[in-house]
Amino acid sequence: MKIALVHDYLTQCGGAERVFELLCKRYPEADIFTSVYDREQTIDLGSRVVNTTFVQNIPGATKYFRLMAPLYFPAFRSLDLEAYDLIISSSTSFAKAVRKRPGARHVCFCHNVTRFLWDTETYLREYGDYRYFAPIIEQIFDMMRRVDLTYAQEPDLYIANSSVVARRIQSIYGKRAIVINYPIDTGKFLFSNSKDDYYLASARMISYKRLDIIVEAFNWLGWRLLISGNGPERERLKSKALSNIEFVGHVSDLQRTQLFANAKSVIVAALEDYGLVPVEANASGTPVIAFGAGGVLDTQVPGKTGVFFKRQTPESLQTALLESREIYWDYEDIREHAVSNFSEQAFFSKVEKVIDQACSYQLSNCI
Repeated sequence: MKIALVHDYLTQCGGAERVFELLCKRYPEADIFTSVYDREQTIDLGSRVVNTTFVQNIPGATKYFRLMAPLYFPAFRSLDLEAYDLIISSSTSFAKAVRKRPGARHVCFCHNVTRFLWDTETYLREYGDYRYFAPIIEQIFDMMRRVDLTYAQEPDLYIANSSVVARRIQSIYGKRAIVINYPIDTGKFLFSNSKDDYYLASARMISYKRLDIIVEAFNWLGWRLLISGNGPERERLKSKALSNIEFVGHVSDLQRTQLFANAKSVIVAALEDYGLVPVEANASGTPVIAFGAGGVLDTQVPGKTGVFFKRQTPESLQTALLESREIYWDYEDIREHAVSNFSEQAFFSKVEKVIDQACSYQLSNCI
């Protein structure tokens, strides 16, 4: 069976891209498609050929990929996937729109609905430079919402990473989704039974990640904090941070695993639908201090793998940080929790049963 793997755009390295990387590893003979590809800024696909769309040829498209939004639906519709029996898309927005031939199957790993269309107010807050164009943007987005609803009917089956996302898919797209918690490659993460004297926040620097809460809390405590990642909020956050807070920017995969393994705790202040960072921290034997809502409720065990804070405020985070210092952490037990519950083996065991049913073939004929 011939398989195509399709992702929205490969221009960054977030949770959705890391899941797509696992799919690429699992299906080494599959062909890879995306709208636009920046090898230096995204996951490592080795020598795999990455097929792109006409958007790749637009000057500046890889850097200003968000500005290309009106072009992505036609770009994905233009891809010729007639030769493929199974299409596996990985999408928060556009890749679900690809066309399949009659008799083929399309399984969509939907990380979220197209958030900038269905939660436009939050999107414009995160990317402040765009708010000046809000009246024009809203007209374009209104048209794109109708297109999004149409193309959301293309997949034969949706897989959601959490019940929150599954409900959103049902509510907006009218499509049922199967919930399968996304895994991590536990083998990629280093384990350390001793921790250095710093805390870590690892996230894209956009407003909903609430790094401002973390900065303010650590300004007050004076404890050492490292923040990895980039984004439009970086300069604003740096201007508020005191000398105990260091912005390390984009880091390599190896540097990232070392940061996770050696941190006292990893801090997560965002309300995430799922969120891979807490699980990745646990795989490194590192406890998590997180806002206690959303996906972390499925992945963390209070007092064993992490601590929750109740409100998205610096004061609430400070309380949780102080509480965490009173807990004896069993770092090996923290790692075992992640390996046992969020491994690739457990994930693909569930996924391949679903794909088997979607294909109406035996699994051995699908891969």
